[in-house]
Amino acid sequence: MKKIIFTIAIIGTTLFFQSCKETNSTKSITKEVTFTKEGELTLKKAGNDSLIKTLDLEIAETEYETQTGLMYRHSMEDNQSMLFIFKENKTRSFYMKNTEFSIDIIFINSEKEIVNIHKNAKPYDKGTLPSEGPILYVLEINAGQSDILGLEKGDKIEWATN
Repeated sequence: MKKIIFTIAIIGTTLFFQSCKETNSTKSITKEVTFTKEGELTLKKAGNDSLIKTLDLEIAETEYETQTGLMYRHSMEDNQSMLFIFKENKTRSFYMKNTEFSIDIIFINSEKEIVNIHKNAKPYDKGTLPSEGPILYVLEINAGQSDILGLEKGDKIEWATN
């Protein structure tokens, strides 16, 4: 009888600590992330550098910010953007895992020129969306905005931080 009570106590304690651990990890994942304006990004036409549009900018440059990106957010305003800044100029791929809304993913080279655009990337899609060459930056904007703004290969970006 003592063995049965002891076994039940061990199982109960294990289950209690396991449920506490799961509750704490769930809280950190479901925390809502909001847009933080860190500067402004300017889009310019290739050839004549005429202004296309200026957007509010949030920058992802740490490893955590880069891996998280726009994940766990419900939406983004049309005047907002996220710029990923990498340390190495190379071919890269992005995916939409845990991203709740559709976006345009714009790959940009070290000269700050658009290399290619993946339009209307689907929410939660785990497929890869690759750059068509070496890139140093990636710009994410709401789906359809690249068409509305008439963005094309060769168009340029500039930005200033707050």
